[in-house]
Amino acid sequence: MTEPTVRAGALSGYLQVARRFGLSPQELLRKVGLDAAVLANPEQRIPITAVCQLLEAAALKADCPTFGLQMADTRQPFDFGIIELLLSHKRTLREVLLAAVQYRHLLNEALAIHVEAGGDNVVVREEIVAEPGTSTRQATELAVGLLSRNCVGLLGEHWKPWSVNFTHPAPADLRFHRHFFGCPVVFDSDFNGIVCAAADLDRPNPNADPELVRYAESLARPLNESEQGSIALDVRKTIYLLLPIEQATVDEVAQHLHLSVRTMQRQLETAGTNFSNLVDEVRHELAIRYLTNQRYAIGRVAVLLGYSRQSSFTQWFTARFGTTPRAWRAAQKK
Repeated sequence: MTEPTVRAGALSGYLQVARRFGLSPQELLRKVGLDAAVLANPEQRIPITAVCQLLEAAALKADCPTFGLQMADTRQPFDFGIIELLLSHKRTLREVLLAAVQYRHLLNEALAIHVEAGGDNVVVREEIVAEPGTSTRQATELAVGLLSRNCVGLLGEHWKPWSVNFTHPAPADLRFHRHFFGCPVVFDSDFNGIVCAAADLDRPNPNADPELVRYAESLARPLNESEQGSIALDVRKTIYLLLPIEQATVDEVAQHLHLSVRTMQRQLETAGTNFSNLVDEVRHELAIRYLTNQRYAIGRVAVLLGYSRQSSFTQWFTARFGTTPRAWRAAQKK
């Protein structure tokens, strides 16, 4: 499967933040296999794994656990190149999020977005899908930070999220997170994303302009069609989002992708894989992520991987890893 890519524009703010901490940004770029010249062309595609490795290395060298979020702080709302016009003039936040999913291949092939409604609140979940074993902490904080920045740009003072959530542990100092998001920030959460009032999704955008949106769509649609990612990548991203909420069935995933089950399975077969294999791959990656974090009880990890019984999870894990989840976790401490 082809590795997902992002626009080089995703690194906007990297040079500024790196220099703020006295780093050599070009040297770090070279170490992850990126040429500094890519920063001059925001539309050039670069591998998401290299981006994640770059941000993690910069955060470590700068001793700055908020490096990705500080990059988001340098950005303007809807800083997405060719489809900036399209998103910023949609009528509501709900339409913006739906368009972001529709034009995901122009934005970021590695970013999965899902809107989960439940009563008075809505959870907007985001997930970065990179090569297995790649730390995505900084890239995730950058993505959620940009989502928050776009919501502020759209709704202004009316944007009042209930919480921002991350699956990774909290840093020692939370002041920058609290200042940036202006709401409670929850770490060691079950998901990455933002919880807000359901009514916020349909609050009118004062800058909405249907004519501009139609014009932008006429430009973006042909490009989006020519940039289509693989079906295997789209299915993997959807499984990442739906597995922790126990909705990663073949029917739910196909519905999320606006495909029939038969069509999705046929396309996966053509791509040399199948739905069960992809579920197993995602489970493997998420199992490592969650079990590495000692704050996640094994029973909680089982639920997040779609198992209603811990014994079923233990059986699957033992067959996949050759040891029990508890023994695997204990071995990581040594």
